[in-house]
Amino acid sequence: MNVWRLFGIAIFFLATLCLVNAKLTAVAADGKKTEEKKTEEKKTDAPKKTEEPKKTEEPKKTEEPKKTEEPKKVDPKQEQPKAAGTLEFKAFEGKPYFQEQSTKTTQKMKVMGQEVIQEQDQTFIISWTPKDKDKDGNYVVEQQIVGVKMKIDIGGNKISYDSTLKNPKNPMTDFFDQLMKQKLTFTITKGLEVKSIAGREEFIKGLSDINPQMQSLLKAILSDKALTKMAEPTWYAFPEKGEIPAKGTWQRKSDLDLGPIGKYVTTFDFTAKGADGGKEKIGIKTKLEYTAPTDKTGLPFTIKDAKLSGEGGTGEAIFDRAKGRFDSTEINMKLLGTLKIEVGSMDTTVELEQTQNAKSITRDENPWAEKK
Repeated sequence: MNVWRLFGIAIFFLATLCLVNAKLTAVAADGKKTEEKKTEEKKTDAPKKTEEPKKTEEPKKTEEPKKTEEPKKVDPKQEQPKAAGTLEFKAFEGKPYFQEQSTKTTQKMKVMGQEVIQEQDQTFIISWTPKDKDKDGNYVVEQQIVGVKMKIDIGGNKISYDSTLKNPKNPMTDFFDQLMKQKLTFTITKGLEVKSIAGREEFIKGLSDINPQMQSLLKAILSDKALTKMAEPTWYAFPEKGEIPAKGTWQRKSDLDLGPIGKYVTTFDFTAKGADGGKEKIGIKTKLEYTAPTDKTGLPFTIKDAKLSGEGGTGEAIFDRAKGRFDSTEINMKLLGTLKIEVGSMDTTVELEQTQNAKSITRDENPWAEKK
């Protein structure tokens, strides 16, 4: 049964990495039009209410709509949405900020006629600290996990961790304590492409020292490309060059190869939904495809074949124009299918059904700082 528990944890970890908390943007043209209509109605009502005998000068005041338009033009923040659907990304400039990323996962596995239900509730607090740009003008940003809360229930066997409390020793305590000590430094181009990652070797070594048997798996899972994909949710859905297409929709694909766990390809379809004040809204639709691994090392079982897919994933995210960063994201996803795995010399078919809800909220301060 220990093998099945490890298998379940690996799938949980994999699903968490694959779920990109898409951070998005949208054009507020429709919102602006409705605001203009409201202001026009208020202006037309004003003359009616002020039609008093002595106020013969009011007709001159009714000519003020031309003048009242001037203040609107003077306010750049309100007029930005009319500017050809462009957005400015400023998250890696200025002060540090924090992302609170929460994921709830329910997984049902059927193995040899036996159903195993697993549930996981996890929250990570991730800090992003902008540094001085390099000589080429690229962003240099330090990333660190500064808070973790985790509850896992695998067939009635419960494991928990809370970085804000004193934790009893269990298989995950040392791992998470070490995880929070590690830092990664990303060099990111103006086009929001990761150019390099510093600190990966130290990151893997720190985690491998806790459990040397996991070293080969960690090297496969925490490759440069995988670490890039884990960081991309901070900006991934930002349209190319910040320009929202005229049709209001765009698409991206994410390839994540996790070595012995397999490869995930996720297609994201984004739809601009308008604005609410200075916050741009975007709709998300996702489709996920899984491919069995070619690398068979690192796990006590081998995934020989798989038919897994995730369709109908939906969500919404909000971009804050004033701060130039994604304010929040929520995505719901479902994964269904079967896997053929080999343990020892025995092949077994596993039926898998997994649902997942992920939320991300960006904050100026660490929400758990006081609890520490």
